[in-house]
Amino acid sequence: LTGKEFDLLAFLLEHPGIVFSREQLLDRVWGLTYPGGTRTVDVHVAQVRRKLGRPDLIRTVRGAGYKVARS
Repeated sequence: LTGKEFDLLAFLLEHPGIVFSREQLLDRVWGLTYPGGTRTVDVHVAQVRRKLGRPDLIRTVRGAGYKVARS
């Protein structure tokens, strides 16, 4: 994983079951000064899913954002 992919995964794993919007993830993982759009989060989530071979690890909550399911 790249640094940001790892940071994203680690953040979500630290908060299992909590849904975070794309804007919240940009703020907490990338920081307030990140100039990119929310699509950045979608791309990174897709890369993490692909690289780990676990597409179900990070779940999309339609209209809300992303979460990691509680174990």
